[in-house]
Amino acid sequence: MSATIAPALEIDAGDTVHIHTVDCFENQITSNDMDFDTVDWERQNPATGPVFVRGLSAGDVLKATIERIELDGRGLATVGPQGGVMKDYIEERHVKFFDLDTENNTTEFNGMTVPLSPMIGVIGNAPATGHVPNSTPGAHGGNMDCRKINEGAVLYLPVFHEGALFGLGDVHAKMGDGEVGISGLETAARVTVRLEKASGISTNHPVLIDIEGINMMVSHESLDEAVDESVRQMIKLLRPHTGLSLPEIAMLMSLIGETQINQVVDPLKTARFFVPHYLLEHYSIDLGRELKP
Repeated sequence: MSATIAPALEIDAGDTVHIHTVDCFENQITSNDMDFDTVDWERQNPATGPVFVRGLSAGDVLKATIERIELDGRGLATVGPQGGVMKDYIEERHVKFFDLDTENNTTEFNGMTVPLSPMIGVIGNAPATGHVPNSTPGAHGGNMDCRKINEGAVLYLPVFHEGALFGLGDVHAKMGDGEVGISGLETAARVTVRLEKASGISTNHPVLIDIEGINMMVSHESLDEAVDESVRQMIKLLRPHTGLSLPEIAMLMSLIGETQINQVVDPLKTARFFVPHYLLEHYSIDLGRELKP
């Protein structure tokens, strides 16, 4: 992701767009018996875009509402010595293909029925400076691999350049927190998203609101630091709306907040700090209220 990439599409703030994506390996892996040395592993996590959103400038926040995720009928997962928590114990690349039952929202793993949970792995705006590979998350979004970026969720992203320059890709039919094997159930997809200028929120990091509550997402080389900063950033976001002192809101976050993990396998690890909707309701914090339970 970079501000130097020419827009593939220009829209007005408030428009809805349909974005087609390939899988995270750019559809290069076609069978279990192929020569994996022929795969260009640098071509990972392609994002479709960028989309230039007229009316957005540096300092604004982009509101991206995920309206629909339509999966391809086939997907794959892979593990190997190149990455993941078990990379030091697995000697060869292994790939498993899956048929996706999109009507019943299930697939099978060696005869076990597994429910699908479509989500977007890579989503973000052009970063503040330079370019960031799509495999890397950051304040701009990118490869956050958050399983909560699914249908109905609202993602708030800092804008660093005119037009935001938004893109997304790396859709997963299923992924657990951590993405510990380095791959989710990777698939091509068609994503419908509404892009508009946010109001009532100022943030330097991605914020997600879903049916359960609000999530602050921070990426860092250290998972410890990502966790700590996600807490600090959530307090920074919420405290002005509450009237609470710093000791009081720190106490409240310890009672009702939850530290959670997006992924631990990318160049930067991503943590999220979750606060349930009833806090937003109690303090009349008007962020994503269409998602309240």
